[in-house]
Amino acid sequence: MKTAGQIVKGKYFDRFFLITFENTDYATAVNNPYLKDLTSRPDGILLSNYFAVEHPSEPNYIAQIYGSTAGILDDGNYNIIGNNLVDLLEDKGISWNAYMEDFPGNCFTGAFSSDHLYARKHNPFISMVNINSDPVRCAKIVNADQLDTDISTNSVPQFVYYTPNINNDGHDTNLTFAMTWFKNWLEPKLQEPAFTTNTLIFITFDESKTKEPNQIFSSLLGSPVQPNKSHDDGTPYTHYSIAKTIEENWGLNSLGRNDTTANPFTKFLV
Repeated sequence: MKTAGQIVKGKYFDRFFLITFENTDYATAVNNPYLKDLTSRPDGILLSNYFAVEHPSEPNYIAQIYGSTAGILDDGNYNIIGNNLVDLLEDKGISWNAYMEDFPGNCFTGAFSSDHLYARKHNPFISMVNINSDPVRCAKIVNADQLDTDISTNSVPQFVYYTPNINNDGHDTNLTFAMTWFKNWLEPKLQEPAFTTNTLIFITFDESKTKEPNQIFSSLLGSPVQPNKSHDDGTPYTHYSIAKTIEENWGLNSLGRNDTTANPFTKFLV
């Protein structure tokens, strides 16, 4: 049995940090100065053949942790039955938190916070019945301010899912605004061993702005990334690759959905 605070060692990384931005075509994001800088660093790599799975936002977020869109084709409030990534993580004693900017807390299930900065459609965890009906699990969906506290106390969980609010993710602003926020937010954290030690940082977007072909910018950053001259991995990936990567890293069971055939983005991990 894993004791509190114990790290479950992974094949490639011991912590996975995921952050999702909004509604941007690959060609636009790949030319953003800050994203270009991140992928060009020695521990950075572009996933240049990565595609979202649907439009609009919500089915893509659901796909990330459910291995399927659950048939969702809009941004409505849904309660989805079945196992999800949290089940696989908890089966192996791997800690997790979903950090949501401007989340009201207390297992809030509304569509928006009162200030409309938090949107349920960008929080797939609250749509899972075995999370939203379980007070212990639901308590792991927290306001994003908690991350700074967790870094300061060296208690960042091993699976970190971070959703910026609808200004910082670019949804109600633009890519320049989002990346200015991201740079100011990320760079100090890259100096914190409690955040970076053997952590794979995964940066992605939910969907493209134009309908097709739904290609989106995604990249990896962190010490698990093997330095390579091209800083480019052209393997085909989708949002289903997230669960597949985590399953392979920690030897987890499969969700038995589209994760089973997805490619894990482990080609340049060490």
